[in-house]
Amino acid sequence: MQHVPFAKALLAALPLLAACAPTAAADAPPPPTTAEARAQGAALAQACDGRDGWSDPAPPARIHGDTYYVGTCGISVLLITSPAGHVLIDGATAEAVPSILANIRTLGFDPRDVKLIVGSHEHYDHMGGLAGLAAATGAQVWTSAPARASVTTGAVDAADPQFGLIDGMTPVPVANTFADGAPITLDGHTFAPVPVLTPGHTDGGTSWTWQSCEGETCVNFAFVDSLSAVSRDDYRFTDHPERVAPFAATFAKVAAMPCDILVTPHHSGSNLFPRLAGDAPLIDPTACRTLVEASRQRLDTRLAEEATN
Repeated sequence: MQHVPFAKALLAALPLLAACAPTAAADAPPPPTTAEARAQGAALAQACDGRDGWSDPAPPARIHGDTYYVGTCGISVLLITSPAGHVLIDGATAEAVPSILANIRTLGFDPRDVKLIVGSHEHYDHMGGLAGLAAATGAQVWTSAPARASVTTGAVDAADPQFGLIDGMTPVPVANTFADGAPITLDGHTFAPVPVLTPGHTDGGTSWTWQSCEGETCVNFAFVDSLSAVSRDDYRFTDHPERVAPFAATFAKVAAMPCDILVTPHHSGSNLFPRLAGDAPLIDPTACRTLVEASRQRLDTRLAEEATN
């Protein structure tokens, strides 16, 4: 496959990135033990039982090493810590910002130590909170090039299959755009997550990969953007081959990603809460390939249904 060299390059880069800096902030609290982390996961699952609203507050939980869940009952937001500053992946909704900031503080970290905010795709439920989070933390917001216009204007792209179905968001300045597979460096520090451009759900869709270590045990995270073809009722993907074509390359790229711990923007897509609670395996190196096959089947089914209706 053409994407295998890309995956090998990511695998080679991740240990180097991890070696660039210690894995815990100098003023950070000691990380919870594995048992304590699973207790946090169980508390998260219990708190969100029957609640999956995009803005429903949820308690935080450590996933592994320097990576924490600080999102809501419906939307994943991840905090990756380092001595040189922390990274947030996604921002949920504007209404969720206070609970995200509270979760960061509950874990013992200062939101002002967040230096970089990135995201999955340019929709309100995942990037609607970026403006509030950037204002509260002073962090730079970076996006993919295709997502930049929607983030800086707050407007949904008119070519988006969900245009007219979803709300816009508060505009936020974008400091820079990232390149596919290129680590992000600020003030001489290279941050852990590496962007993997995965368009399809939106033009600016981005997945992320990084390595997280607990002692000598290191795992590869894959934060995989939505792989679904979702639209308003009157939209037909069969009439827009330019919207379908990117999925093939994205499926191949995600299937080749290093993927010990899979997380998705809608946590239910990766069964994250039961895994954090210890009710299902947290680590599954086949998870990305399984997600891709299920997503491919759903897309094929939709195209077939459109063709017969």
